[in-house]
Amino acid sequence: MWLALAVLVGCGMVGFYDDYLKLVVRNARGLAARWKYFWQSLIGLGAAWLLWRHAATPAETAYLVPFFKHVKLQFGAVGFIVLSYLMIVGMSNAVNLTDGLDGLAIMPAVLVAGALGLFAYASGNVVFAEYLQLPVIKGAGELLIFCGALSGAGLGFLWFNAYPAQVFMGDIGALALGAALGLIAVIVRQEIVALVMGGVFVLETASVILQVASFKLTGKRIFRMAPIHHHFELKGWAEPKVIVRFWILSILLVLAGLATLKLR
Repeated sequence: MWLALAVLVGCGMVGFYDDYLKLVVRNARGLAARWKYFWQSLIGLGAAWLLWRHAATPAETAYLVPFFKHVKLQFGAVGFIVLSYLMIVGMSNAVNLTDGLDGLAIMPAVLVAGALGLFAYASGNVVFAEYLQLPVIKGAGELLIFCGALSGAGLGFLWFNAYPAQVFMGDIGALALGAALGLIAVIVRQEIVALVMGGVFVLETASVILQVASFKLTGKRIFRMAPIHHHFELKGWAEPKVIVRFWILSILLVLAGLATLKLR
């Protein structure tokens, strides 16, 4: 749990400095993207290396494929560190990109955190892990407390962040929350499932990548505006409609992820 806290605080400090520059110093650009990415990368690589360094069993570094009982892929030290780094940093930025409408990012984050907490508890309990055919991760059960805290704090935040918002997440919240979710997914060996459950974050990030790539290659835009929630706004959807429909999608994706516990 200490590593999850360290990553949460570390990425939160990066986001805090960016918000400080924007709100207090009145620097509209905030922290330069290259420096933001540098510090995120340093934290992500450090966390990934520590997980590899302290892995006690092969199961703690194997990649599981949902819906298959015996598919466990090993990519070695470099592969594990690189993929774990991408998961942590990628999820951190994905949540940040999603945080563009009131309550849009926090509700999916609450749902994913709660679901990952269940995976963590099951993986840390030998009886449940063997019954559900999950890798036994020593000490992973403690992450249920961390995930519960994230979900509880997120719901409390949503009370004031719901449309029309009185409080905003900012980079300090989005970067920290996303990095923590990515790290927990790596610890409990459920990266693929986490990407499914966090499909709203993946969709938002993919829309930005596709928009930029299309514009640079063809000079044309795929969406009216990216991230994709702005596309639907420009199509005439009211902001609350966009938010609630993305919440519904997130609920369905989290249920699909939880279904992998038994559908193997």
